[in-house]
Amino acid sequence: MASSIGSDGNPRLGLLLVGVGGAVATTVAAGLERIRQGSDDRVGLPLAAVTTAGLADYARIEIAGWDLNPDDLATAASRHGVLSREMLSPVLDSLSAIRPWAGSGNSAFCRNIVGDNTTRVNSHLGTVEQIRRDIAGYRARTGIDRLVVINLASVESWPDDTAAFATTDRFERALQDNDPAISPAMLYAYAAIREGIPYGNFTPSLAADIPALAALAQARGVPVAGKDGKTGQTFLKTVLAPAFRDRALHVDGWFSTNILGNNDGLALDDPASLSSKLKTKGSVLDDILGYRVEDHVVHIHYYRPRGDDKEAWDNIDVSGFLGQRMQIKVNFLCKDSILAAPLVIEIARCLDLAQHRGEAGAQNQLGLFFKSPMTRDGQVAEHDFFRQQRHLQEWLEQTG
Repeated sequence: MASSIGSDGNPRLGLLLVGVGGAVATTVAAGLERIRQGSDDRVGLPLAAVTTAGLADYARIEIAGWDLNPDDLATAASRHGVLSREMLSPVLDSLSAIRPWAGSGNSAFCRNIVGDNTTRVNSHLGTVEQIRRDIAGYRARTGIDRLVVINLASVESWPDDTAAFATTDRFERALQDNDPAISPAMLYAYAAIREGIPYGNFTPSLAADIPALAALAQARGVPVAGKDGKTGQTFLKTVLAPAFRDRALHVDGWFSTNILGNNDGLALDDPASLSSKLKTKGSVLDDILGYRVEDHVVHIHYYRPRGDDKEAWDNIDVSGFLGQRMQIKVNFLCKDSILAAPLVIEIARCLDLAQHRGEAGAQNQLGLFFKSPMTRDGQVAEHDFFRQQRHLQEWLEQTG
């Protein structure tokens, strides 16, 4: 069995990704492999300069995981087109060696994303046991015992019936009964928590944030975080809104629209999945400003020619001194996976550090990375980017 300690004496961290063949995950894998090969480029990694003891070394993070598409990661990365052929060339051999494990999918929760690399079990408990076997097999093959699971799968719709999510006991009875309200994202989260592995949800799908799983994570001493990575338009909102609030400019309306053409956009072309996404974006402004913005409008459109190059456009109407009206317009042409991948890496490092420190349950300090942050004990989530940044920095500076 391989050692969990690298040749340089630093511990290895296994990053297990749900949706490992997707655009974000393959960008994560390519970026980490370039670092392993000696690249000193850390642009975009927000914690690169942090020297907190216990944070995993980027070069010691290794990728594996599940996907509904069986393609190796070199093939998948080339297909997604996030990185140029020149950028991918040095890492193709390494990425080609990573093949996804069979994933769990359910068209009732994600109609537009299908694949044939699926688990051959037909029950919730069977799926959970298969996920746990995948994890155990990875541990045995690699010798890596420090693991983190992060969900990067396509957006799932939210079920109407949430009665089974209220307590851990009710959820586990629902597992036995194959309750159709339980989604694949919840099965991965449950399996990870049962294995004692930190879990992060980078999607808007319901998972470890349901009361049943949040309580289970707390009881079993497992750090969890989520949901919905804050990368583009909402990131800018949480930066701009505090400035408007502190300058006493009243936000009369905020119109936002997005176009994107990757698999995330395809998943969101289904109204049920889109509804899940919009729910995580909606309350940010009101919470920061302290009043309801009645004309806060958000649209997301799938436009295939854009691929991973997303455009986010905002029109902001504000009132200033003596009631005078003004407008601000923001046009953010960004690469979705280039913004997301570094955050996934940092979330994994922080969750691993939290476990190393013996922390459990929802990790409030990681709210900086999410549109709809999980909190402990019914605390109100903080959305102000600058306050979130200060909270994370204070946590990183803790010792002992």
